[in-house]
Amino acid sequence: MSELDSFLEDNKSRFEDDLCEWLKMPSVSTDSAFADDVRKAANWLFGKLEELGLHTEIIETCGHPIVYAESPKIDGAPTVLVYGHYDVQPPDPLDEWQTPPFEPDVRDRKVYARGATDDKGQMITHLFGVEAWMKTVGSLPVQVKFLIEGEEECGSAGLNEFLAGKYDKDGLSVREKLSADIAVISDTSQYGPGMPAITYGLRGICYFQLNLTGPNQDLHSGAFGGSVTNPANALARMLSAIINEEGQIQIPGFYDDVAPLTEREKGQFEALHFSNDDYMKQLGVSGLSGEKGFSTLERRWARPTFDVNGLSSGYQGEGAKTVLPAKASAKFSFRLVPNQDPKTIGAALEKMLRELCPPGIEMELVHMHGANGFVLSLDSPFMQAASQAIEDGFGNKPVFIRSGGSIPVVNSFTELLGVDTLLLGWGQDDDNPHSPNEKFSLDDFQKGIRASTRLWEELSKIPV
Repeated sequence: MSELDSFLEDNKSRFEDDLCEWLKMPSVSTDSAFADDVRKAANWLFGKLEELGLHTEIIETCGHPIVYAESPKIDGAPTVLVYGHYDVQPPDPLDEWQTPPFEPDVRDRKVYARGATDDKGQMITHLFGVEAWMKTVGSLPVQVKFLIEGEEECGSAGLNEFLAGKYDKDGLSVREKLSADIAVISDTSQYGPGMPAITYGLRGICYFQLNLTGPNQDLHSGAFGGSVTNPANALARMLSAIINEEGQIQIPGFYDDVAPLTEREKGQFEALHFSNDDYMKQLGVSGLSGEKGFSTLERRWARPTFDVNGLSSGYQGEGAKTVLPAKASAKFSFRLVPNQDPKTIGAALEKMLRELCPPGIEMELVHMHGANGFVLSLDSPFMQAASQAIEDGFGNKPVFIRSGGSIPVVNSFTELLGVDTLLLGWGQDDDNPHSPNEKFSLDDFQKGIRASTRLWEELSKIPV
C-alpha cells in the first residue's frame, strides 16, 4: 500500500466527521435569515484550504463571498480549476424530513442532511484529495485552483460579476487568475449503484415568458364570448403550434444546427440497458412520449425539447366563474443541444409567435435567460485521465453519459477561459437534492476522495 493509500485509509473517519461538521452549517443562500451561517460555512472552508498551505482568500461580492485557493504552479504540468458551491437549498418542507436537515444523520452508511450531495459532500472530496498529497508527498503533481461560490442556489450574481472582471485587483485579470487547462466539477451523479460515470455533455437552455393582453378587463363570457379574442384561447393555440404530435418543434430553422449522435455514442447509450418500464415505475406514469424516432435516453440527453413550465389566466378559485380573461401568460423553456444558439432560437420563436398572434391581442415575449449546450470529446486526454482515476477510485470503469440539464458556469469557463470541464459525479440520482431527506453514500464519498487523489496524478501525465 502506498503512502497516499495509507493516508486515505487512516483518515476515513476524520473525513466523515469533517463533512458532518460542515453539513451542520445551514448555508441557505437565498434566505437572508441565514446570512451569518453562509458566512460561517465560507470561513470554515477557507480555514481548511489555508491549513493545507494553499494561497487562500475570501473574495467579497455583491452577495455571498467566493472562496478561492491555489497551489503553486508546476512547470510542464496542467493547471486544474475545481469549481463547486458551499451554499444549499432551503430545507422546506421541514415536516417531510425524517431527521432535522442540519443535524446530519447516518443510516445504512448514508448521511442525510441538506447539502450532503448538492454540493458540499461532492465538492469536499477534492479538498481531501489535495490534502492527501500535501500531507504525504508535500506537494501536488499539478497546480490546483479552487473556485467555490456561495450563491449557486440563488443565481450566482456575485460569481457572474467576478467572472465579468468587477473584482479584479493587483493588476491581475480574472482570466489570468483562473487560467487553467481543464476545469473539474463534481455536482452530478453516477449512472447507478456501482456504475460511476463521466458526464461528457449537457443540454443548453433558453427560457421565455409569453404575455398576451386582450380587453381592458375580464369580461362576461356569455355577453362577450365569440366577439372578442380570448387571450387564454389564443395562448393555447400559440403554444400548441410550437410542437406537433410527434414531438417535433415547429420553429423554422430550429433543427438546422443540431448535431446527430455518432454511432459510438448510440452504442454507449444502448450498452447502459436503460429500462423504460423501470423509468415509468420510478416516475409513476403509465406511458412515455417524445420526439419520434429516438430512444428515451436520446430524448433526455441529446435531443432538443420544448416544455411549458407554467400557465396563468382567468379564474382559478373554487367553483365556477364564467369570465373571458383579459390576460394570459405562460412560462416555457427549450432545452438545446450543442451548436444551437439561444439567441437565434429566440429570434425565430418571436417571429413565429407574432405571425400567430390573433387580432385584438397584444403580445410580449420576455427572453428570460439562455445558455449553450456543452460536449467534451470522448477522445480528450483529460477524459481518459479522469476515466483511469475513477476506475482506480471506484473499482469499476466509468460509463460515459450526457445530462438533460444545464450548468451555466461550464459555458462561462469555455467562453472566458477557453477550457473544457470534466463533470465527475459521485452521487446517485435518488439522492434527493433540492428535496426532503437529501442524502449521500459515505462509501461513494470515500471512493470519490480516492478518485480525486488519483486524478491529480493522472492529469499530471498530460503534457501542456
